[in-house]
Amino acid sequence: MREGLYRTLERLEAGIYLSAGLLLAAAAALILVFAAWEGFWAILEGDYPAGIIHLLDRVLLALMLAEVIYTVVRFAREGTIEAEPFLIIGIIASVRRLLVITAEGVAEFDFSSPKFLALLAELGLLALAVLLFALAIYLIRRAPPRVD
Repeated sequence: MREGLYRTLERLEAGIYLSAGLLLAAAAALILVFAAWEGFWAILEGDYPAGIIHLLDRVLLALMLAEVIYTVVRFAREGTIEAEPFLIIGIIASVRRLLVITAEGVAEFDFSSPKFLALLAELGLLALAVLLFALAIYLIRRAPPRVD
């Protein structure tokens, strides 16, 4: 009886992961479709910078979802969670924010403006975060394999 219950719970768990993965994949696909649509119309209206920034922002968001999907699939197959996909998501999220701040901050180019100085500080912290995430990935890849 106990084995039957364990098997049932394992099937339910696999179904939950499969459903979550499918929903995330659908969300990523919709994000890409709407990003292309909105970017296309923004460019047609002559708002090139906003269209390109929006498109880039959404594509990077879809890539973040792809990494989450990869992690869900891997966990469903192997039953283990690894840190590296989450570090990659952190890099993508940081780069995404860096690009958006840089593109939007061009209008605020005044060294005496507190808002501009805050943007510079945020850019510096995001760049540091990217470096730390990359260092963590490097260290994980260099670590000897675990023996379970």
